[in-house]
Amino acid sequence: MQIVSLSMATAKRKKASKKDFILRRAAAMFSEKGYSATSMRDLADAVGIEAASLYNHIQSKAEILQEIIFRMTNDCNVHIGELEKGKLSNIKKVESLIRFHVQMMMYQCDDYTVMINEWMHLPEPYLTNFNIQRRQYVVKMEKIITDGFQQGEMKNIAPYVAVLTLLSSVRGLEFWHRSSQKISPQKIEDDMVNFLIKGLKKN
Repeated sequence: MQIVSLSMATAKRKKASKKDFILRRAAAMFSEKGYSATSMRDLADAVGIEAASLYNHIQSKAEILQEIIFRMTNDCNVHIGELEKGKLSNIKKVESLIRFHVQMMMYQCDDYTVMINEWMHLPEPYLTNFNIQRRQYVVKMEKIITDGFQQGEMKNIAPYVAVLTLLSSVRGLEFWHRSSQKISPQKIEDDMVNFLIKGLKKN
């Protein structure tokens, strides 16, 4: 019985590993070509298996998109949830959010890009679910900015403008991946934090 159990566990790990590989390749292709322009046959070729074999690991292209987007969405929600429960100052919470999003864009660029660029291709009810979670996330960020102003930590900047500026700045890091600039990820992260925090922090 133990041998069978171990064999089954190994098979499950291999299947999970293969699915993770498929998701990584899909994220890269969705990021580069777009979700609509990527077919299951394209993905199968990139993975190195027959198109029909993909369905042993994933049910549809839509399921792949859902997994990529909601995995990233969950990471975002967990991080901001921890900040809400924590005791950091509001300006430190903003710094943590900037670093979190910069790191995702630097080290999980394909997944992050798919989340911010391809979400509109989600089928219902996933599309509505994502839009609700996205709006709730922005509201939570806005509250941190509002609290920061009310507590004298930040300048009187419209919270929505501040959040839009922070997230838009992070999205611009997509060009870093495509450029020949020899700037380290840590240097970019630190400089972005210093630049963006300076615009918010009350002197």
